[in-house]
Amino acid sequence: MSKAMRAITAGVAGFVVGSLVNGAIVAVGPSLVPPPTGADMTTVEGLTAAMSRLEPKHFAMPFLAHALGTFVGATVAVIIATAYRTRLAYIIGFVFLAGGIVAAKMIPAPNWFIALDLLVAYHPMAWLGLAVGRRLRPDTPGLRP
Repeated sequence: MSKAMRAITAGVAGFVVGSLVNGAIVAVGPSLVPPPTGADMTTVEGLTAAMSRLEPKHFAMPFLAHALGTFVGATVAVIIATAYRTRLAYIIGFVFLAGGIVAAKMIPAPNWFIALDLLVAYHPMAWLGLAVGRRLRPDTPGLRP
């Protein structure tokens, strides 16, 4: 398999695995941190109506979903790829950041959470995924990172 084809495969795998991690945390979140009584957290309308009743603890699982999804996605891409590893990690981070921006525009959340989420959950986690991926699978000699 060519380096470019492997990089594409790594990017797609990183995105899919990161998305699965994100979705799993979002799905499990309400059982770990229950929403306020009577709050419908399954629709944008329900979230909007319940937003004033949410406490900071209710934002922990969405933040972890975004951060860990990005981290795992970048790590997987870096481990699989043999070239373009740095670019792939940051592309994964950018794609997840774009999703976070869309979500921030659709779902009304407190400004502190939006700022924390957009500034910490994506780019820094892509960087951390790059570092961990390189440690788990060091660069192959002669290949460009």
